[in-house]
Amino acid sequence: MSGTGDLFGLAICPGRRLNGRVTATLQAGQGGGTFDFVTAAVPDLPVTYEGIPGDRHYGLTRLSGAREPWYPRGTEMRNDRQISLLAVEELAEIAAGLDIPSVKAEWLGGNIVVEGLPQFSMIPPRTRLMFAGGVVIGIEGQNAPCKYAGQMVADAHPGRPEIALDFVKVAKRLRGLVGWVERPGVITPGEEVVARIPEHWAYAPAG
Repeated sequence: MSGTGDLFGLAICPGRRLNGRVTATLQAGQGGGTFDFVTAAVPDLPVTYEGIPGDRHYGLTRLSGAREPWYPRGTEMRNDRQISLLAVEELAEIAAGLDIPSVKAEWLGGNIVVEGLPQFSMIPPRTRLMFAGGVVIGIEGQNAPCKYAGQMVADAHPGRPEIALDFVKVAKRLRGLVGWVERPGVITPGEEVVARIPEHWAYAPAG
């Protein structure tokens, strides 16, 4: 997206709308076990202000971790990672980079898979994903790839242990987005979704 304005030397990108479609809805179990990371397809996905009932990321708050070094680990904070979203096109790109037939959303703990939204992982924070059924997801930002997700992919490909680390490099800026529920309801595969992208800019002041 090219900038159309300039303010204090910063390129300003105008707001816009993009149309896509939900291809899959998935949910993880709860209980803290290692297998709870992997999700499974469900026919529809009810969401509340707390997230996905029964999902391991459910809750209005969560505990801080390595992503929040400004807090002592385990500090209670607002849960801005209730929902994990992935794109069909980017999953295919990751698979090509790892030289494997496919990367399944469930291996990465995905909850919603979409198609038709170009450069999905680069969609900026403050974007609203507005689903045809009424649900609105506020985007917090990119979901950075980690070795744990890479290990799930490697486990599905015996004889390719290097995938666990390679995934972190290959999936950078392709790993999808995380967000929180702004308006609850039910999300169903096949429904349309509109990304309402706000005016945004790259903050890089001189000096």
